[in-house]
Amino acid sequence: MKFIVSSAYLLKQLQVLGGVINNSNTLPILDNFLFHLEGNSLTVSASDLETTMHAVLEVESSDNGSIAIPARLLLDTLKTFPEQPLTFVKEDNNTVEISANNGKYALAYADGSEFPNPVSLSNPSKTTILGDILATAISKTIFAAGNDDLRPVMSGVFFQFNTESLTFVATDAHKLVKYQRTDVQASQTAEFIMPKKPLNLLKGILAGSESEVTIEYNDSNAKFSFDQTELVCRLIDGKYPNYEAVIPKENPNVLNLNRNLFLSSVRRIAIFSNKTTHQLKLKVAGAELNISAEDLDYSNKAEERLSCSYQGDDLQIGFNSRFLTEMLNNLNSDEITLSMSLPNRAGILTPSDSLDPGEHVTMLVMPVMLNN
Repeated sequence: MKFIVSSAYLLKQLQVLGGVINNSNTLPILDNFLFHLEGNSLTVSASDLETTMHAVLEVESSDNGSIAIPARLLLDTLKTFPEQPLTFVKEDNNTVEISANNGKYALAYADGSEFPNPVSLSNPSKTTILGDILATAISKTIFAAGNDDLRPVMSGVFFQFNTESLTFVATDAHKLVKYQRTDVQASQTAEFIMPKKPLNLLKGILAGSESEVTIEYNDSNAKFSFDQTELVCRLIDGKYPNYEAVIPKENPNVLNLNRNLFLSSVRRIAIFSNKTTHQLKLKVAGAELNISAEDLDYSNKAEERLSCSYQGDDLQIGFNSRFLTEMLNNLNSDEITLSMSLPNRAGILTPSDSLDPGEHVTMLVMPVMLNN
């Protein structure tokens, strides 16, 4: 088994696939990349059993075969090469020899047949979406997903597809984000919960991508195919909470203000907040917003005034500054709207501008009780 491939081209593909491999694996074979050669087509795979990803590379060869090569060792070696052709030859003594312009390197390989087989999806449903739209949907929601192992359904992003729109939702019970696209539709209704790890991989690869991504899914697995690359992952099992029920419908108190000014103010005032509650108080009356925080344990306190446009009754409401900062960071608009009803009901953050046609973002942040 022998093939020739460009070092930079191989490294670029392997760095993407390397994100799948865990630092500590239960099966030693998962520390390897699987190289499967059929003529001039080389398929490289990486897996952690839950998520499997493979990319098809074009190489110079007329051989067939499959071997598993240690991932960390191969990546560390490739990173040091300038751009040049590399020749891989499988030797009889259980090593694979890599020949470069000025050296030879031998790595022990494992038998390719030990590598777990990828899951094949039986009669899946199918949807196509632009890579960049999918990456945006992931980055707008994934930060709000929970980390609680006892509530696994809330540790992923909920995909809700129907014939009118695609909706992506994430929540950890303190904050909730709903990202919707009415300019993209699915052929039939479907719902599934995607784990964070494969989503982070997709977000990194697809940001800015003009490629079409085909999503195939059934009850237990999902497969994403684009640009000679495929990612298959196991879905999170369980029923997602009814998120629509927690979004307040009537929000008569509406505050409009500049996102950057508000974010800077929240960051500054947060420094003076209590280190356990991170509580900020927003007091709004007329065209003025007063933001304050105090830490009674250390006698620290701060307050700032911002001019804003406000329709509604005078209101005092408390929020966790960390959640508010995260949400404001994940909006790209210049102006934002904060809609509220009562001090004990969630506030709804929405961008006022810079959205694509058909794009809708709703962020919900739970209040914290003010200890007046």
